[in-house]
Order: sequence, then C-alpha cells, then structure tokens
Amino acid sequence: MAIYKLVHLLAALVWVGGMFFAYVVLRPAAVEVLDPPQRLRLWDAVFRRFFHWVWGAVGILLVSGFYMLIRMGGIASVPRHVHVMLALGLAMMAIYGYVFFACYTPFNLHVAKQQWKEAGETLGRIRKLIALNLTLGLLTVCVAVVGAAWAY
Repeated sequence: MAIYKLVHLLAALVWVGGMFFAYVVLRPAAVEVLDPPQRLRLWDAVFRRFFHWVWGAVGILLVSGFYMLIRMGGIASVPRHVHVMLALGLAMMAIYGYVFFACYTPFNLHVAKQQWKEAGETLGRIRKLIALNLTLGLLTVCVAVVGAAWAY
C-alpha cells in the first residue's frame, strides 16, 4: 500500500503545489510586468497546461484514495481524519470541475476573441475559486499529517 500512498501524495503535491505557485508567485509577477492583454494570454496558456496535470492528479487521487480506503476495510473502518480528507478532496474536485467547465472554457473563448474585459472578469472569478481550493488543499494536507500522527 506504500506505493499508493506515495502516488497519492505526489498527485496532491502537483495539484496543491501548482496552485500555490500560480497564486503566490506567478500572479503577482504577471501583474507587475505584463499589460492586461498579455497577462490574460499568459493565464490562458498556463491554465491550458496546468489543467491537463490537474485532470491527471484528480484521477490518480480518486483511484489511489479509494483503493487505500477499500484496503483499510472501507469507510466505516478508517480513522476520522480520512473521512475529513475525503470530504475536502471531493469538495476540491467539485470546485475544480466548476472552474474548468464554467469559468475556464468561457475565459479561453474570451481570450481567443480578444474580449479583454470579459476575460478579466472571468479570470477574477477563477482567481477567487483557486484561492478557495488552495486553502482547502493546504487544510487537507494538515488534516492528513496531523490526523495520521494522532491515529497512531
């Protein structure tokens, strides 16, 4: 089961670490040096690449997480922190699905049509949802580490 834990952790690191980098490092740098149209084009290219990785991470997290859950005897047999991690992870996935389908798809179309005002407004919504997901992701990591320590 150790390999599943490692793969699960790596997928979470890709997703949460990517959000942290984008929000805390890339966003302020882009605001500092790029005009709005270039910034919106940059975000369109960044999201296009990053979201491929997130889809993969979500798939890996689901498969590895449910495999480990089953191996541990099912939902009724696992420690409480696993329930919390599962709930937070599913919430994050739902938010990501909303970001991708309801926000990124229109954002991508606005950028392609050079509708900068609409693209900027949509990017603002994406930014807020990524901040929420980053917070949930960091909380999930805390629950995983502290919960695992308390479980033993």
